Amino acid sequence: MRAVALALLVLAVTAAAQTAVFVASGSVALLADLIHKRRDRRCLPVALRARRASRGTAGGCRDFVSACVAGVEAVVRLVDPNEPDALGALAAAGALGCAGNFVAARIRTRAGRRLASPALVADGDHARADAYVSLAVVAPAIAVALGADVLDPIIGLAITAVILRITWRSWRTVSGG
Repeated sequence: MRAVALALLVLAVTAAAQTAVFVASGSVALLADLIHKRRDRRCLPVALRARRASRGTAGGCRDFVSACVAGVEAVVRLVDPNEPDALGALAAAGALGCAGNFVAARIRTRAGRRLASPALVADGDHARADAYVSLAVVAPAIAVALGADVLDPIIGLAITAVILRITWRSWRTVSGG
């Protein structure tokens, strides 16, 4: 549980810094990454100890609604473009999110191997994949600087699709469907 707590702390600190950048930049891609990070921070302890299915279903509903909010905001930005600000900070937030996920992945994987916990090792693999999702936030910063502001909502939609896919798979697992 110490490894889980440490990984959660790393993700919480990363998300706090990214939230400040989201407020300054207004990036839809960063919003979607933050929603994904919030989902992972909430689900990690649940995945490692048994919980009632009703709690998992309620969490899945919250994840679905949160992802829909990010998706709707991305569509609004496609229809009515509003490029993000603070591009340097946005790029740094994407890099920080990537680094935070890699650190959390390392903590989980090492603990999982030490404890012979396939669930914790798998969660480390998931966090490593999430690092690349966070790294995708750097692309809109570069694209907007080069004049292609449409990439921010497109990446936001792609991250939203990832969240919805994970939410759907989790819901099917919890509901037995």
